[in-house]
Amino acid sequence: MELIDVLIIALYLILTLSIGIWVSKKASKGLDSYFLGGKSIKWYYLGLSNGSGMFDVSGTAWMVGILFLYGVKSFMFMWMWPIWNQIFVMMFLAVWIRRSGVMTGSEWILTRFGDDKAGRASHLIVAIFAVIASIGFIAYFFEGVGKFMTVILPWDLSLNIAEISLLNSEQSYALLIIFFTTIYTIKGGMFSVVTTEVLQYGIMVLAGVLVAGYTFVSFTDAEVNNLIPEAWKSISFGSELQGFWDEKKEPFNALIDSQGYKMFGAFIGMTLFKGFFASIAGPTPSYDMQRILSTRTVKEAAYMSGFTNLVLFVPRYLLIAAVVLLGLIFVAPEMAASGSLTGNDLEVVLPKVINNHVPVGVKGLLLAGLLAAFMSTFSAFVNAGPAYIVNDIYKKYFKPKATDRHYIKASHITSFIVVLLGVIMGFFADSINSITLWITSALYGGYVAANFLKWVWWRFNGWGYFWGMLSGLLIATFQFFMDQNKGNFVPDSFLYETAHIPAIYLFPAIFIFSLLGSFLGTYFTAPTNIETLKSFYKNVRPWGWWKPVLKELQLENTRIERNKDFGIDMLNCLIGVIWQSSMILLPIFLVVRDYHKMGLTFLIFLLSSLILKFTWLDKIRKYEN
Repeated sequence: MELIDVLIIALYLILTLSIGIWVSKKASKGLDSYFLGGKSIKWYYLGLSNGSGMFDVSGTAWMVGILFLYGVKSFMFMWMWPIWNQIFVMMFLAVWIRRSGVMTGSEWILTRFGDDKAGRASHLIVAIFAVIASIGFIAYFFEGVGKFMTVILPWDLSLNIAEISLLNSEQSYALLIIFFTTIYTIKGGMFSVVTTEVLQYGIMVLAGVLVAGYTFVSFTDAEVNNLIPEAWKSISFGSELQGFWDEKKEPFNALIDSQGYKMFGAFIGMTLFKGFFASIAGPTPSYDMQRILSTRTVKEAAYMSGFTNLVLFVPRYLLIAAVVLLGLIFVAPEMAASGSLTGNDLEVVLPKVINNHVPVGVKGLLLAGLLAAFMSTFSAFVNAGPAYIVNDIYKKYFKPKATDRHYIKASHITSFIVVLLGVIMGFFADSINSITLWITSALYGGYVAANFLKWVWWRFNGWGYFWGMLSGLLIATFQFFMDQNKGNFVPDSFLYETAHIPAIYLFPAIFIFSLLGSFLGTYFTAPTNIETLKSFYKNVRPWGWWKPVLKELQLENTRIERNKDFGIDMLNCLIGVIWQSSMILLPIFLVVRDYHKMGLTFLIFLLSSLILKFTWLDKIRKYEN
């Protein structure tokens, strides 16, 4: 580390902390102000903030690894998460969600199922999911940022008394970064989070541009084209994934065969299936939902979600592609020469490139950018989790009447407790990865079926939602524990074979089990109160099977018609996925100097943007609020 790199990082930390505290005065007016910024923040700032929150370090390191190994077609791996969620939210879900006017995702559930026992059961399970996820991800960030900083920074910050080790260097780095981030997040709520994330987004974009620019200055087009196989730059695939590395890099073919994606056609088919249902289910109760609810109007909620897509993918993949190119030039020969390779080797590509192959000044800015990526994601979770505890649990069930000052203090205390619990979990580094995978598997496995049905079927009730989510959670947890203990089963037995099936291929089983819980929970209990359903449908106006509710409203002479936008919404989602994919591929083709494919991708981006202007943007502009 040169002095200029250290100064850049220090300046970034001081600037972020100062701005976060400076704007914190706006957050003292009440819970709405603290958690949603008083619904006064402009949509493009929220969009930048949302994009910044998704620009996390761990995800960036993972994307660098899979692009490094699999080439351009690895952009389809992202469909597992699924990133299509942002497209579905943009096209219609943001409008449906924002029309409720509530503060959190679990509070939104009450507008769908009512405030009776069934509604409160559905409300409570969403709040609990949100809190557990926030604590788990804070713990994950604690472990991740500590390991990242120790690889990059040269100083040993371990704390020992006599011969007793109190903190190792990883934990000390993590505590320092989390301390800085927590100060402005707790103090200023949504105002501080959004303001600092806009600054952090700018730093991340600048870092990506500079690193990509460095690759253009350092290597000619001919050198890059000689280095990268044509198959690496191809997005076409067959039923099986074929290795394309040769000569000294041939060991990477064996690594491709060992990763579990060999049956690539089946893998992509499953990601399409999961991606559709997970996306139409809507955002999980996290910071993404909070940004939607923070917008000033329904129209701005849609604008914000679209803007998030526009600002996130191009700069993020510009940085990723530039790091991967440097990795292919400098790191790949070392890795191939080392002998046997594992998936964990891919995770060190990012820090190795930063350590040894980025020039002075750019290195400091890149580190500040990745630090910003961590801090923005961390602060988003710290702001989102306590909202569910204070608003959906404490205020609703324990202290329904209190002053705004009391609730703000409760929010400060709750935020501190959530961070503390996450840090305590983070100290158990050996188990935190397992805990995080369990939360992720349970969240997406148990979340999808019930949250899909809540939009489209009038008869689906609060108990159906509760049992649907719980049954999905149980089967997903069972699958995860099977996976963790797969080495203990007798080879070639049913349990052994089942435990070795990749999680993505078991998604249909988790989905069907959750659907079963949803249907049984619904049919064995009474329907949701018709007045609640009428209020929900009148407000949100979703498409789906709502005929009995619509008929009741029409009998009251309510001037309301059935939502006939299913076809155009699905068409927009299909075009939107193509639009989103073009923004991922465009910077990759640019960095690897495949100008022909870059030009074709840019044309696809322009064409899909033009179509969405007429099919989506013009429709959104007609909304009155």
